[in-house]
Amino acid sequence: MLWSQSDTMQNVAEPSELARASPEWQLLTALRQGDETVFEAWVNQHHGALVRLAAHYVHDPAAAEEVAQETWIAFIQSLARFEGRASLKTWLFHTLLNCARNRKRRDVRSVPFSAIFDPDESAAPTVDPSCFLNQGVWAGHWAAAPRSFAQDGEDRLLQAELRQQLLLALETLPPAQREVITLRDVEGFTAEEVCDVLSLTEANQRVLLHRARARLRIAIETYFARAHAQGEAE
Repeated sequence: MLWSQSDTMQNVAEPSELARASPEWQLLTALRQGDETVFEAWVNQHHGALVRLAAHYVHDPAAAEEVAQETWIAFIQSLARFEGRASLKTWLFHTLLNCARNRKRRDVRSVPFSAIFDPDESAAPTVDPSCFLNQGVWAGHWAAAPRSFAQDGEDRLLQAELRQQLLLALETLPPAQREVITLRDVEGFTAEEVCDVLSLTEANQRVLLHRARARLRIAIETYFARAHAQGEAE
């Protein structure tokens, strides 16, 4: 047994929002009782996602793995305080973010003065205004439809080069945007789950996701335009 029942059951708070017959309650009970089979399945299901998200903070595969391990320990130790106000999944990933942020604070010895300011608060437009019509009946609409990826996207999406471009673009996003789009579009979280994990309002989550997706789209379009120009030059 990975941990003793007394370690996790001391001062246990009964989740008021979980029915005892629900799968969530059964999972919680098994984890609190130290069921290794259930814990192993839970780790297999979520460990990869924990490491991927941690990597956005520490930028070192070994350190990301350590953060994920710290997360599992903290998660098990916190089960006694779990009250069911969120799902176990969001509780787990909220724990990961706390561990990752703490690790980043320990690793960073100094930051530039400019880093004090939150880039998410920038008033700069998400998309270049020249992309839109500025007069007439269709003012505010696209001047030209965004380039379709269907033309050569199906082939290029299979290539490691485009995947690398996406990863690089993702790393350039402000932290809050990167967290939201990673959870929503990479890990498949629902909007509600992201709000729970990141302690965001629904409106904030939506704005951050929109900005992140717009920035990534610009990065991808720039990549395709460059690749297309190189192809014509050849």
